[in-house]
Amino acid sequence: MSKLFIVPTPVGNLQDFTYRGVSILEEADLVLAEDTRKTGILLKHYNLTKKTLSHHKFNEHKFLRSLISRIESGESVALVSDAGMPGISDPGYLLIRECIRNGIEVEALPGPTAFLPALVASGLPCERFCFEGFLPVKKGRKKKLEELRDEKRTMIFYESPFRVSKSLAQFSEVFGADRPACLARELSKIHEEYIRGSLEDILDIISGRELKGECILLVGGKT
Repeated sequence: MSKLFIVPTPVGNLQDFTYRGVSILEEADLVLAEDTRKTGILLKHYNLTKKTLSHHKFNEHKFLRSLISRIESGESVALVSDAGMPGISDPGYLLIRECIRNGIEVEALPGPTAFLPALVASGLPCERFCFEGFLPVKKGRKKKLEELRDEKRTMIFYESPFRVSKSLAQFSEVFGADRPACLARELSKIHEEYIRGSLEDILDIISGRELKGECILLVGGKT
């Protein structure tokens, strides 16, 4: 049956992939991958030989119409990102929206996404939270943080390891250095790490360290 499948992939440990995810990729006519090399590692791990096509933020507009046509002609297409759920700080929204507009069925599989395990293990309140993804690198960054100054829910941000220290310093300035927080990185991998404390504590702990891997910054809401 022609359909667009949204298939979340492991954020680190390949064993976190679901049986259903393997089955969908096995049956799909085409796998859309953010990075075909990284997806190739996952496919090889599960002995899947599939036709893949690069689909990322720099070309998703270009191939949109042709992808819609392929699905309408009877192909089933699976969309994956490098890690986690497509569409969450990753490509996917544009294609999903156009499929829905054209009456194409979209089926999203449940599965891995980095911010939820980070939130649960952070020690911060997790019954209510707001996910902000990646902040603007330059323009609009300060304004966005000031808008969040009085946010009462736990806030979740994705960040490059090269900008974590700068972000913690900015958070301290806007939210207060004593605001409770957590830095989570390399989730489900060998070097998984959680650093908990105040924003100031975490900044002191990582001072001089060269961080690597995917990083998630969680900040407690205003009380």
